Amino acid sequence: MDRFDVAVIGAGQSGLATAHSLLREGLRPVVLEASDRAAGSWPRYYDSLALFSPARYSSLPDLPFGGDPDRYPRRDEVVAYLTRYAGRLDADLRTGRRVTAVRPAGEGFELDLADGQALGARAVVTATGGFGRPNRPALPGLDTFTGTALHVSEYRAPGPFAGQRVVVVGAGNSAVQVAVELADVARVSLASRAPVRWFPQRPLGRDLHFWLTVTGADAAPLGRLQRRPATMAVIDDGRYRAALAAGRPDRHPLFTGLDGSTVPWADGTREEVDTIILATGYLPDLGYLAPLDALDGTGRPRHRDGSSLAHPRLAHVGLEWQRSLSSASLRGVGRDARRAARRLARTLGRR
Repeated sequence: MDRFDVAVIGAGQSGLATAHSLLREGLRPVVLEASDRAAGSWPRYYDSLALFSPARYSSLPDLPFGGDPDRYPRRDEVVAYLTRYAGRLDADLRTGRRVTAVRPAGEGFELDLADGQALGARAVVTATGGFGRPNRPALPGLDTFTGTALHVSEYRAPGPFAGQRVVVVGAGNSAVQVAVELADVARVSLASRAPVRWFPQRPLGRDLHFWLTVTGADAAPLGRLQRRPATMAVIDDGRYRAALAAGRPDRHPLFTGLDGSTVPWADGTREEVDTIILATGYLPDLGYLAPLDALDGTGRPRHRDGSSLAHPRLAHVGLEWQRSLSSASLRGVGRDARRAARRLARTLGRR
């Protein structure tokens, strides 16, 4: 059985940044990626998705994004960037290797893979991020809805929904972006428990991330908060707010039940709906840690600033709100990766 200093689970932005930092600390990592490429979740996002941060603020350690620094890179550009980063990384990166369980073995761990193989590691870093498991809330009547119900993770482009009556559930960035995009080809409503909150993309004429950087707010520790706020503000340059104001899409309070394919709205009206899209976020995909008793009752890791509270040689990188506002982003994951690598190097006696 192969044995390594550190097993990094996931080869998206978090795993690649972590492997880079571990190598700089003199550790020998293996990076295990379930899919056939080192690009994380990016290839599976909807076609029109673009970063909120300009290219100048969207790089992993030691490789600038390149191109116009003020543009907002689109999904396929990010995939190409991560692929380029992986190609320059002098690490043992193994694709098609899904980890099914991490078990204690002496002071370290043994990892079971879906293909029946196993490997050993003195330490483990989970880098599967906070977007691997779509959150599908049990909305009243959704289980008996006779139309099509899907999570936004299954949405790619508006074409298949042309002419339909569509309800998008949610009030965050993805919900608003998808609803506005669909409104060009379908009749769309945004349904949410609370009204949409807005934040300007360019306050005082400068991109939001300029201000987050110069004030230090982007990297500031969140202390014990480490939880996503109940409602996230939608970052907007004015287009999305104008679209909702024009009723393309319109907005309704979240329905309290469904009747077959009929949605009863709070104002007493009822409508036949073809498709419901749940833009209701994601949960950490960390079920493989179950043998370690490292998760809480909701499946989230018990940690502080990315360090597991269950095992000193287990760390996490890439979780939403792990340590700072930018912990789960291209622009910020490198900071958390460096911290995790330094802690593990001390624990493993390399520093």
